[in-house]
Amino acid sequence: MKIVTLFGFIVSFGLLLSLTATATECISYKKTGNQVVFEAKDGSKLALTLNSSAVVKIWYDPSGKLIRKNGSFAIVNENLEDIGEINVNEEQSAYEIFTSKLRIRLNKNPMQLQIFDKWQKLLFSDYKEQGHIATGTTGKKALKVLRKDEQFFGLGEKTGTLNRRGKTYKMWNSDRPCYSTTEDPLYKSIPFFMSSYHYGIFFDNTYKTGFDFGSKTEEYYSFEAPDGEFVYYFIYGKDYKEIQQQYISLTGKPIMPPKWAFGFAQSRGMYTREDQALEIASEFRKRQIPCDIIYQDIGWTQGLQDFEWRKGNYSNPKAMLQTLEKQGFKMIVSQDPVISQANKKQWEEADRLGYLVKDKRTGKSYDMPWPWGGNCGVVDFTIPAVADWWGAYQQKPLNDGVRGFWTDMGEPAWSNEEDIDRLNMQHHIGTHAEIHNIFGLTWDKVVKEQFEKHNPNKRVFQMTRAAYAGLQRYTFGWTGDSGNGSDVLNGWAQMANQVAVGISAGLGGIPFWTTDISGYCGDITDYPAMAELYTRWMQFGVFNPLSRAHHEGNNSVEPWMFGEIAEKNAKTAIELKYQLFPYLYTYARKAHDTGLPIVRGLFMEYPDDENVVKIDDEFLCGRELLVAPVLKKGERVKKVYLPDGEWIDFNNKQTVYLGGQTIAYQAPLTTIPIFVKKGSIIPQIPVMQHLDERTDYPLFIHVFPNYEDENASFELYEDEGNNQDYLKDIYSKTLFSCQTKSSGWQTTITPEDKGYKQAERRNIILKYHLEKKPKSVLCVGKNIKNVKQQTIEKNIETDKKSIQWSWNEESRECWVKIPDERMSRQIEVYK
Repeated sequence: MKIVTLFGFIVSFGLLLSLTATATECISYKKTGNQVVFEAKDGSKLALTLNSSAVVKIWYDPSGKLIRKNGSFAIVNENLEDIGEINVNEEQSAYEIFTSKLRIRLNKNPMQLQIFDKWQKLLFSDYKEQGHIATGTTGKKALKVLRKDEQFFGLGEKTGTLNRRGKTYKMWNSDRPCYSTTEDPLYKSIPFFMSSYHYGIFFDNTYKTGFDFGSKTEEYYSFEAPDGEFVYYFIYGKDYKEIQQQYISLTGKPIMPPKWAFGFAQSRGMYTREDQALEIASEFRKRQIPCDIIYQDIGWTQGLQDFEWRKGNYSNPKAMLQTLEKQGFKMIVSQDPVISQANKKQWEEADRLGYLVKDKRTGKSYDMPWPWGGNCGVVDFTIPAVADWWGAYQQKPLNDGVRGFWTDMGEPAWSNEEDIDRLNMQHHIGTHAEIHNIFGLTWDKVVKEQFEKHNPNKRVFQMTRAAYAGLQRYTFGWTGDSGNGSDVLNGWAQMANQVAVGISAGLGGIPFWTTDISGYCGDITDYPAMAELYTRWMQFGVFNPLSRAHHEGNNSVEPWMFGEIAEKNAKTAIELKYQLFPYLYTYARKAHDTGLPIVRGLFMEYPDDENVVKIDDEFLCGRELLVAPVLKKGERVKKVYLPDGEWIDFNNKQTVYLGGQTIAYQAPLTTIPIFVKKGSIIPQIPVMQHLDERTDYPLFIHVFPNYEDENASFELYEDEGNNQDYLKDIYSKTLFSCQTKSSGWQTTITPEDKGYKQAERRNIILKYHLEKKPKSVLCVGKNIKNVKQQTIEKNIETDKKSIQWSWNEESRECWVKIPDERMSRQIEVYK
């Protein structure tokens, strides 16, 4: 019995060794351009490509072939910097490559990769000889040294805490209705993370990859893939922002939404009728609740996916859309990536043309179960000819006046993550195991490019649920079917976790996203009981860059459904979103230029503050505003952590808190805890019912002066808002800069119009938040007339010539009204 057991152990151990092989001794290298390929004694190769002085592409291939079947679906630019000739220094025990920022060392025996910064601090290292391992016949795995104080952030939309340390994750786009606060995987796969040791890793493999950030050991973390090329990018940066900017340089800039997308949007699972859309729109305008977008869910279409209006539900869709446009509404409709077999004409067309994903067992179109419309064929967007075919279909509602799409169910649903039958799908360019995670991305690419082909110089609006890294080039996102399906009133934990999910989406290159305000899941049978949760969800949701209220089925989640008080509080929150539009839109342009998110975790701006690593229930909106939404039932006093500096209560503009501490902040249902950093300038506009209502609105520039001899500034960005001129740098900028002096405050206004001007005439009102009334105010050296604040308020829309100032003793605000004549101005406010 002992002999048999020993024999079994030897066989099992031998089998394990045959299935797992580590990189052995490095025996040679070959240099070609900016790439160095190192060869190991066992025939495996490790290729290092220097994309810049800070970015290194690392490719491990145990076969030594270094051949890709498909090019990268995420990377669009590998030539980030010309670093000149690469020199490989060979030592007795290692090879070394130096850049202006990095020292890259490859130890020879065993082969071990290590990367240091230029000050010789170790940033990143293979774990012993197990830095790169071949597992099984096709799998590969990387083990990296884990420091005891190392923290990790990223991986796109993931549940749980922002800090990934100690947890495991998978990348496999999955339809997870009513997902929990720990459920994984979800809808999108973005295998990019950042370490507190000043580096990021983008693992460019589309298979079901896995990440383990030290769940079982404190010695190493790992990432692995069951198949495909084992390619990853090491990205060095002095901080998280610099790392993310370089990730965006690799994967492409985010497209900017049309400006109306930054307004409020209303949706419902059963928004599928013409009379209903007109009624909802009318009610918003009657109640004076700002709103820009009304959605229609998938039931709008006659058949999946023929893009025809459902007969009986829509009598005259063109007239409906014209009416909505006149009222300031845009309509967005849903599309699914399938053709229903019940939609016989289109299905037979797609099947005959070979445009559907095949079943590799039969060679015929794969039969996909779907939750509506019956069984379907899955459209193969990797076939080049499909693009024009799909584009012609989707253009039909656009020609009627629809303004964009939300691309839903692109995992592709319907079935759970472990349903292996779908692996029998064969796409034009690969197996489903390889294409699954990028299926949604290939669809989104077609939708965007066909929109632009048929609608030149117009910005696309497309919001998607499932995608892969690089989606920001084509689409925006939403966080899927959140909420508590078992008990809608018990959705507080799910709502709270949406803060971290949204922040993490931004880290994955998705600066423009929304949660489903109210939570998608659960039947609402007691609206008064739901009012508090709805209010708090709305108060968080209006700070989503794109804000949409949505719920499943025919559960109404319009603000007036939850009672008078909830409606009032929801309206106030929505109005604040509209007032902050110029601030948000400026950050939208910054997101396009840099990839940096609008909604940011505190760790991104305060990486040296050890306390912020644990904070998942607050966020920064831009750099200047800190938002701490109330996320617990019955909570009326919110514990808020404020980072270093001084923070001013944005609700009363007077109370100042010292940072570096946790405060108790009173937050009744009327209040969103919001704070502005001392030394900030925040632009606002009056409340409008929709963002296209007018262009000559007055600008209210809130100035929170800095310390003496220090500056506060904000460069406002404006453009046409609907066309693609922003890609040509056709825009208008206005720099507001306020210098604090011993005698008072000196503000300069410096306009820059590059082919665009927001309005022929409008007023700028500088709102200084001060302790006491100034003695005098001068503009270009001349005294300005002092008037009552009511005078400025009364004539703000009609008097666009005079320069005036006022003081409000109660609010401690000094207003300075100046006509915006697009010329440089200097305003001096004396104490």
